[in-house]
Amino acid sequence: MSTYDVVILGGGPGGYNAAIRAGQLGLKAACVEGRATLGGTCLNVGCMPSKALLHASELYDAAMGSEFASLGIEVKPTLNLAQMMKQKDESVTGLTKGIEFLFRKNKVDWIKGWGHIDGPGKVTVTVTDNAGGKTELSAKDIIIATGSEPTPLPGVDIDNKRILDSTGALSLTEVPKHLVVIGAGVIGLELGSVWRRLGAQVTVVEFLDRICPGVDGEAGKTLQRSLSKQGISFKLSSKVTSATSSDTGVQLSVEPAAGGTAEVLEADYVLVAIGRRPYTQGLGLENVGLTTDKRGMLTNKGHRTEAAGVWVIGDVTSGPMLAHKAEDEAMACVEQIVGKAGEVNYDLIPNVIYTKPELASVGKTEEQLKAEGRAFKVGKFPFTANSRAKINHETEGFAKVLADERTDEILGVHLVGPSVSEMIGEYCVAMEFSASAEDIALTCHPHPTRSEALRQAAMNVEGMATQM
Repeated sequence: MSTYDVVILGGGPGGYNAAIRAGQLGLKAACVEGRATLGGTCLNVGCMPSKALLHASELYDAAMGSEFASLGIEVKPTLNLAQMMKQKDESVTGLTKGIEFLFRKNKVDWIKGWGHIDGPGKVTVTVTDNAGGKTELSAKDIIIATGSEPTPLPGVDIDNKRILDSTGALSLTEVPKHLVVIGAGVIGLELGSVWRRLGAQVTVVEFLDRICPGVDGEAGKTLQRSLSKQGISFKLSSKVTSATSSDTGVQLSVEPAAGGTAEVLEADYVLVAIGRRPYTQGLGLENVGLTTDKRGMLTNKGHRTEAAGVWVIGDVTSGPMLAHKAEDEAMACVEQIVGKAGEVNYDLIPNVIYTKPELASVGKTEEQLKAEGRAFKVGKFPFTANSRAKINHETEGFAKVLADERTDEILGVHLVGPSVSEMIGEYCVAMEFSASAEDIALTCHPHPTRSEALRQAAMNVEGMATQM
């Protein structure tokens, strides 16, 4: 039996960051991960490969359509899908190797296998490398960071041949003629965008009456209008009840969410993207007296479970299923283990949808503030009035700041537009320091930049925007 200070189950953003931080703090740490590479879903078959394809497909679409031509760049691009997939895979490999390097640098042991909790402080690993067999680990503390998996849809069986989950949709060897995406959340919209840009007809079926549930309503409507103009079709308030697949395609039965006459959609590929569920089965939770809720989630109080010495972070517990949320929890959890004051501000976890335009937000939405009965002011600034956006012909969207009516403290920020994923961090920092809209309004921003829209929106909380 190998003895450690801390054993982490899972090598995704939560797990590998926890392991690295443990090593930095002088703990003897082991990370148990059965996948052939570190990084979890996000790095291997999620966030990172999808961004590689989003970037490549944006460039192809710009060259294929009128965007390049309007700038005086005349080209006739040819799609080499195999090379596009190859560069995506090479980028992912480089990142996974980087985590392995950081493990070595911080003296973290990677135990290659699947972990099972056998009791307090005891983990048995079914080894997946060439050695095979099982190995036993003991530790004062165990961190569960096993992430999540795609949520299945009854009546629609994923085979990753014609009916795909997100992993299958990242590895297609041909451009679909017609791709039906079930679910208008982040994954569905991002991957739907990739294949639309590469030439597919894309139809998105969503059970609710809006896309991007949970985001600011105005921001969601603006994004939907933009995606519709790009050729994505939406069937809202609709549900898929069954799917029949063949070697050449899929027939989907779709009916109104409230009930009614069904119709049949025919596609050569279907992507099921209705969300993700915690990966908690088969971990031996019962051996330390732990149970999950009906969604499969583990409850926690300050990352501690009800079992002494067992901690939980990331997608397996409450909060948004986001890599950066898991990373924050990893840092806080390990620092608590060594007696430091680790903390996560769950009110300030940003959310981004990497479509074109992007949608980025942090804090409260207008709908949430109204439901709470909170008095607030709104400052908005459109990218049509931003000089850099106009010069770059990227004027869709806006910046919106919500501030407390009495104190002027920033309560929420919602951005739709070019590169807003890179700009939302400014407001995350500001809100962490309880900044007012006036603080941003009085801060000089470089010209010409898209970030000036952030300042102008803050200025407009008091109706003093100077560029519109």
